[in-house]
Amino acid sequence: MTEKYEDSNKDTLSIVFTGDVLLDRGVRRHIEHEGIEALFAEVENDFKRSDAVVINLECPITDTISPLNKKFIFRADPDVAPKMKGLGITHAALANNHTMDQGRRGLVSTNRHLLQNGIVPLGYGYTFEERLAPTIIEKHGIKVALFNAVLLTIENWSPIVEKQAGVCQPTIHELSEVIRRYKHSHKDTYCVAILHWGAEYQTSPSVNQRYEAAKLITSGADAIIGHHPHVIQKPDRISGKPVYYSLGNFIFDNPHPLAQRSLMVRLCFTTDSVTCEETQLHIQRCRPIRKKQ
Repeated sequence: MTEKYEDSNKDTLSIVFTGDVLLDRGVRRHIEHEGIEALFAEVENDFKRSDAVVINLECPITDTISPLNKKFIFRADPDVAPKMKGLGITHAALANNHTMDQGRRGLVSTNRHLLQNGIVPLGYGYTFEERLAPTIIEKHGIKVALFNAVLLTIENWSPIVEKQAGVCQPTIHELSEVIRRYKHSHKDTYCVAILHWGAEYQTSPSVNQRYEAAKLITSGADAIIGHHPHVIQKPDRISGKPVYYSLGNFIFDNPHPLAQRSLMVRLCFTTDSVTCEETQLHIQRCRPIRKKQ
């Protein structure tokens, strides 16, 4: 899938990335009382001044109630989807450990509700190839390929079922090979790997994460965006390429003190460079708030 963007700033394609967005449990109560718009009020201008906004959607959006047998099970109501689009959200990463919480029917429904409201799902498909295929964002000749994958074992979910809906669950070797082949054929296209990985509540990436990041950068990734640990992990650069191991939560009800720190990243792509803008946020009442200087 290729999407084209047009605006007055022809020289830069800008994409905002966030961590986990949960729209259930404690967050649901805020949505019911204040509306979803209140949760994003502090960052809505950041979203709307960017060409694209990619969130990690940490729950299915569906009327289907068919919960998996697992500890934490989430579900958001479909009426949130058009409001998300109105806030400036353009893409939702589905390759994580919660978008399947209501089974395959819930996942299919989530994909449908997103597409019907102009939000592009990432990391979803009916075959291995579909799930690994990148989404391309293009603006005035600047192209960015987004690859979305979960590198964790997903609780009570079968990873290998061809011709049935699923999320992208490759090995690191499979993902790196797909990126390597894509970059070889599209040398002028930037590649961004959006990964659900790592250990919860660990503020430093594991040795395995560092190995996987290096492998992806060597294979042709120009940036890595990560989430799942619920806390910020210190960013790095590998061969000059930005690696954000974990952005932490974004819209969430987690009371852990470290889980209330959030990082929003805006990557700005030109024909010959990538620059990063970082915004430190603090989560209060489930919503990201700018830190006072």
